[in-house]
Amino acid sequence: MAAVRIAGNKFVIIGGASLVGSATAAELLDHGASEVVLLDNFSLGSDAAIAHLKDHPRLKLVRGDVMRVSDLLRATEGAAGVIQLAAFMTLNMDRDPYAGLDVNIRGVQNALEACRANKVKKVIFASSNAVYGYGPGVKGDLVESTPFHSVGAPPAAILYGATKIIGEQLCRDMYRKHGLDYVVLRYSTVYGERQHYRAANALYIIETLDKIRKGEAPQVFGDGSETKHFVYVGDLARANRMALESAATDVAVNTSGPEPITTLDLVKLVTELGGGGPAPEFVGNDGKVRLTSGGAFRIAHEEAFNAIGWKPEVKMREGLTRLIAWLDSSNEAKP
Repeated sequence: MAAVRIAGNKFVIIGGASLVGSATAAELLDHGASEVVLLDNFSLGSDAAIAHLKDHPRLKLVRGDVMRVSDLLRATEGAAGVIQLAAFMTLNMDRDPYAGLDVNIRGVQNALEACRANKVKKVIFASSNAVYGYGPGVKGDLVESTPFHSVGAPPAAILYGATKIIGEQLCRDMYRKHGLDYVVLRYSTVYGERQHYRAANALYIIETLDKIRKGEAPQVFGDGSETKHFVYVGDLARANRMALESAATDVAVNTSGPEPITTLDLVKLVTELGGGGPAPEFVGNDGKVRLTSGGAFRIAHEEAFNAIGWKPEVKMREGLTRLIAWLDSSNEAKP
């Protein structure tokens, strides 16, 4: 039986000092986990992301690295479930592809091997809608069987998507050879309270808010029709818990938000919720890594409901309202 009970069990979140890690830890603790271990080397994670949890009596923070199997073996001993979040995302992959390949591939191998050795009951692997690629071929409904498209996309984005495909297959391989139960969740771009400055698309939200707060025109790249897909961090934390609790195994599902949004509509919404500001400025390529699809598409999340009973609940307006309120009240709003 692949279902794992939350109450009374120990869980480990690898890459836990992160936006998703902190929200997931709170979700597991609220549902009675006996202990939640956050393992992170703090190269990308931050103390700010977990500051609200640090004094929780059932939370344990471990400084460790996915590139050191010994750290993983110690942390996962006695764990019923492990959530593998640690990864280089596209912007970091662009800056250091060699380290990114190590962490996103060898790091996942190390985590799975530690889970196998310690007889962990179930692994949740954080994948991405980047497994569908970028560029003109990405259009229509993206379902779990949609192939990978790479033509015309930035190399870092393709490297990132390819490492997530490999990570998923490493999970499949471990399941087939050793029976380690797993669920792959293909996250859309995550946003919400304790937002960081590392994700290319989520960064766009913060950049827009920063500009309008300075009285500057927010920038829209291209004609503003580019489709973006966001999912609220609280919805993802719930998906991680429900994937552990479900009987599902050996499956990969999309975990996207309620609906897509265009770049122009996103900028308009952030401007409205941020108190108003100048009309957006339409600009061309600024040299930064921008993840473009080349068309309109929808990331279908119906299969997640079939597999683990999950569907997104927080719409973009509500999620952005919460994020902006947190940014306004936080000293951590600047990197």
